[in-house]
Amino acid sequence: MNERIAIAPVRKTIRVAAPIDHAFDVFTTGLTRWWPYDYGVGKQPIAKVMMEPGPGGRWVEIATDGTETTVATITVWEPPHHLVMLWQVNAQWKPDSQMQSEVDVRFIAEGTEATVVELVHHRFETMGAEAGASMRRDVDGGWPGLLGRFANEATCRRASNGEGVD
Repeated sequence: MNERIAIAPVRKTIRVAAPIDHAFDVFTTGLTRWWPYDYGVGKQPIAKVMMEPGPGGRWVEIATDGTETTVATITVWEPPHHLVMLWQVNAQWKPDSQMQSEVDVRFIAEGTEATVVELVHHRFETMGAEAGASMRRDVDGGWPGLLGRFANEATCRRASNGEGVD
């Protein structure tokens, strides 16, 4: 019998002291500035982490020798409000195109100077019960720190550019 399993999504929310356009830009095109290189799934050492804009674009790691590793594929690209990616990483934190949990990120303007970012990582059941539960545990513990790094980069980068400073 084929029993369908359900694994609860991971939901994280953070408030960023930056306008929505800036927050989306730092999350996507500024990925190399806030994503820690020791969180890589591909060849080490990592020289750059980047996101190719638009549906079909990739979240990709580029090693110092030029090797590219796809981490995710973008399925929804609606700047500056919404981004969805198929996360193509297995429970052993290795690239695997067959693994397709989903990361859904929404950016909600809170006035003109702040943005609420809601991240939902879900569809772990596509990985199977044991692997899906393991991935869920890992990302539940990992996303808060990563989102904190992102929020700090968005706020610091904006302040260092003199934006929003009286």
